[in-house]
Amino acid sequence: MRKILFGVVITLVVLFTFKYCGDKRDNKIVLQESSALIQKQIKNVGKLIVTEGHFSEVFNYKNSKEIFGDYFTSDKKALVVVNAEVTIAYDLSKIEFKIDEATKTLQIISIPKEEIKINPDLEYYDMQSDFFNPFEAKDYNDIKNTVKVSLAKKLEKSDLKANAKNRLVSELSKFYILTNSLGWTLKYNETQMESLDIFQNLKL
Repeated sequence: MRKILFGVVITLVVLFTFKYCGDKRDNKIVLQESSALIQKQIKNVGKLIVTEGHFSEVFNYKNSKEIFGDYFTSDKKALVVVNAEVTIAYDLSKIEFKIDEATKTLQIISIPKEEIKINPDLEYYDMQSDFFNPFEAKDYNDIKNTVKVSLAKKLEKSDLKANAKNRLVSELSKFYILTNSLGWTLKYNETQMESLDIFQNLKL
């Protein structure tokens, strides 16, 4: 009778051991698959053009050149009509992140700064110059650089950057939805993302 009971106990121990090891192995496989899925989703995001804008302005260009000291100056001027396309983008493939499989945590360490591109289209009107001070390639480069500086100031005063951040937050919230669905925790630096509302107050 003892031998039978001993045999039953041994059999149960062996069965429970196999089941425990099998469950542990299955959990490890699921954990690795979840980790690989998260990494793949982050790397597949790529460059995100979050907002586009259009600016127009009229720019008066004038340049004076002294001839024979202060006795005579030669002027050149032009009326420049500027139409510019502005884009704000984030290359989210450059996100720095860390995955901790032990605690099932995705930590976003840093997000790349926005990439601002200003593409002005310049049309020149009423161009006036003379033999002593003609228009040269340098003038056109100076005009283009001055226009870009002016447009950059306008961009700072507009709501394009705020719109871009809202779009970025919307995209980042998808990581929260993904990690939450897998039973993971999402952090941005040391801040734990416990709800979608927390994203709105992030200082990116």
